[in-house]
Amino acid sequence: MNLDDLQQLLMTNVHDTTEEYTRLFHGRGNAYDGYRFLTVDSVDKVLFAVLFDANEEEEEIFTLLQKFYTTEAKWEALVIQQRYLPSSPSTVVAGELPSENFAIENGLKYHINFLNAQNIGFFPDMKIGREFIRTQAKDKKVLNLFSYTCSFSVVAIEVGAQSVVNVDMNKNVLSIGRENHRLNGLNTKKVEFMPYNILKSWSRIRKAGPYDLIIIDPPSFQKGSFAATNDYEKIIRRLHEFAAQECMVLSALNAPELGTEFIKALFRENAPEFQYVERLKNLGSFPENDEERSLKNLIFKREI
Repeated sequence: MNLDDLQQLLMTNVHDTTEEYTRLFHGRGNAYDGYRFLTVDSVDKVLFAVLFDANEEEEEIFTLLQKFYTTEAKWEALVIQQRYLPSSPSTVVAGELPSENFAIENGLKYHINFLNAQNIGFFPDMKIGREFIRTQAKDKKVLNLFSYTCSFSVVAIEVGAQSVVNVDMNKNVLSIGRENHRLNGLNTKKVEFMPYNILKSWSRIRKAGPYDLIIIDPPSFQKGSFAATNDYEKIIRRLHEFAAQECMVLSALNAPELGTEFIKALFRENAPEFQYVERLKNLGSFPENDEERSLKNLIFKREI
């Protein structure tokens, strides 16, 4: 693949875009030779590109993206993030960034920030996971572990969940999560926001249970707080303490080095009453040459 191929692919994919979050180019899955370091997204009024590694073609890629932005005239700003640099700086390369920015998915909006953090506040690859929760959450008590900005909670409340408990040790992202509910006109009386370290807060989490639907969506590694290789099983081991008799679990993991068997084995060894149901498919706009290295969304159901 070369720059001409990249330009052609962007021009082809842009015709399918709406205001909803759309990945125009996904190099992270090694499906395009030489461009693993690059992603390009259409995010409502913003064209957003991320460079995960330094590359000798970086200047040419900046130029290509500026030309693409100008030619298509679909967005108000072009933002490029250099993830490989300290603090992962983002630069408004063209246009003017709107005062408020949103990720839009299935008609729901989520606050995002392109300039102040490594992650903008929304993970688009989890769309099918959220759609699964949409089909399951009505009248259910939902536990959302590692809730981040609470997109799963927004979906669950929107479809009529009985209650949702969001747990994340970062108070700031929970505050954004609360605002995401309000942004969509959703009442937060049925929603709880727990700013706790999950691994040290089992009694608080248990108090609001038992839960009919549990979402486990941790970072693969977060220095000082969570490492999937060591800590994921600590959660699975505790499931029986706060899961309802017919509880369903969405167990997610986005660590390339850990495959589906890693999660299945944790359930077999630590929560055998939870039977494996299926692995959810990933979005076609996130191609991966090795599915075991891609996002893993596994469904388990408790059978007693």
